[in-house]
Amino acid sequence: MTAWLSRLLAATCMAAAWLALAAPAHAEKRVALVVGNNDYKNVPKLQKAVNDARTMGDTLKQLGFTVMVAENQNRQAFSETLLAFDRAVGPGDTAFFFYAGHGFEIAGQNFLLPTDVPAATEGQEELVRDASVLADRVIERLQNKKVRTAILVFDACRNNPFERSGTRAVAGGGGLAPMTQLPEGVFSVFSAGPRQTALDRLSNDDNNPNSVFTRTFAKELTEPGVNLVQVAQRTRRLVSEMAETVHHKQIPVYFDQMVDDVFLNGASKGPADAAKPAASPQQLAALPPVQRLAPQNDSVNAPIASFSRHNGGWSVVFSIADPTLGISWRMGEAGDFRETGFVDTLDPRTRKRMPNPSIELPADAPAATIQVRYVDTNGETQGPFPIRFDPEAALIRDQRKILDMTATSWLSFREFNGLLVYYSQLMSFRCAIREARIGIDSAVPDKVLKMPACDPRDPSAIPHDALPYLKLAPSTKSVSVELTYRDGSVSEIKTFRR
Repeated sequence: MTAWLSRLLAATCMAAAWLALAAPAHAEKRVALVVGNNDYKNVPKLQKAVNDARTMGDTLKQLGFTVMVAENQNRQAFSETLLAFDRAVGPGDTAFFFYAGHGFEIAGQNFLLPTDVPAATEGQEELVRDASVLADRVIERLQNKKVRTAILVFDACRNNPFERSGTRAVAGGGGLAPMTQLPEGVFSVFSAGPRQTALDRLSNDDNNPNSVFTRTFAKELTEPGVNLVQVAQRTRRLVSEMAETVHHKQIPVYFDQMVDDVFLNGASKGPADAAKPAASPQQLAALPPVQRLAPQNDSVNAPIASFSRHNGGWSVVFSIADPTLGISWRMGEAGDFRETGFVDTLDPRTRKRMPNPSIELPADAPAATIQVRYVDTNGETQGPFPIRFDPEAALIRDQRKILDMTATSWLSFREFNGLLVYYSQLMSFRCAIREARIGIDSAVPDKVLKMPACDPRDPSAIPHDALPYLKLAPSTKSVSVELTYRDGSVSEIKTFRR
């Protein structure tokens, strides 16, 4: 099974959602395909998959989708249905694919099982592969159709369908593996966390026709003026709370690769940022998850740059593929170029002193284009090449990278007049964080950490009146934490134990 976010969510049984909603000005039409498989012939039948598909179909119709519904699909019917879906979508469309039924992971790849999938035992994985639908192919097909946005939802969070008493099961896992290589504009929701199963019902008295996740997710999707991040957060909280009432652990997780906020049922009541946590004027605006800092130049030898913020300003490091004899730069389209100088190191490629690849910019440097040129080994000047410097994007990217590298230090426990948990690391790099949540003796982070607004003038400084810690009950055993970054993506849930 593949790793996802430091392998925390490996080997899980989960339901995944792939979505990015285009603004109305761009989307041509909304098209959805929902598939529900109950009546399996050679593996255990399911009870609620068809109902889940029908519920999602009705929900999507309310949200303006043209919906195709397919039930109890064998392999041939499944292929024909996907072909019809291909024909229904086109460039610029918003596509939604929902699958409820058995799903199976083999060697990190997800397979959706048609109703005629053969029974298989140990060593017969190829039978399952050949008779099933590869989930990644659904994504590829939508990409090939050049849809602008897509929703891909799997509710396949069940036990290994090939396990039978007295036999060795197929090597793999029930449910789906994390889908890590997703393109920009993706929002992934997983209905259960690592080594968890998703509940069809809460008890024998639970007469709801839908699974616990689907009934909750479908309802939250229709809430007006709520973006998809909020939908996922609310779904996770509600599902985990319901599961806890029957002493079951099911914690939905999600991962956000969207460029924009997504509102399926109307925009927020105010500006787009109104649906996000309140921010002071000093806070940085949310940015797309991928902010290109490389020069927009067709040359394969064009330099790229990395930006890092420190107390004195900005360090900019240029990376140039070609061996160079000198590097020069300027800010903007006019003015003289300045040499970067040299470092006391010989470049083994040229056997000459290595040009200094870095420059410094002041802390208050505005957004601008840096023009970079270099002298190649033939003595010819290449460039200039434009590199866009956006201080807000660079600060968020730099601090996000630091947070990712120091994840084991996000929280720390101390004994001082009681038990304290410090989150100084998070506060120091808060400019990259939209929201931080913790869970005390709980795997569900449900408490928002209070942090001061980001100050771009001195982003890592902790104000003197800010308290970077919380007091905990002496009996506290662990604290979980999850970050929603300013680009909208979400960290894995990390648990810190005393």
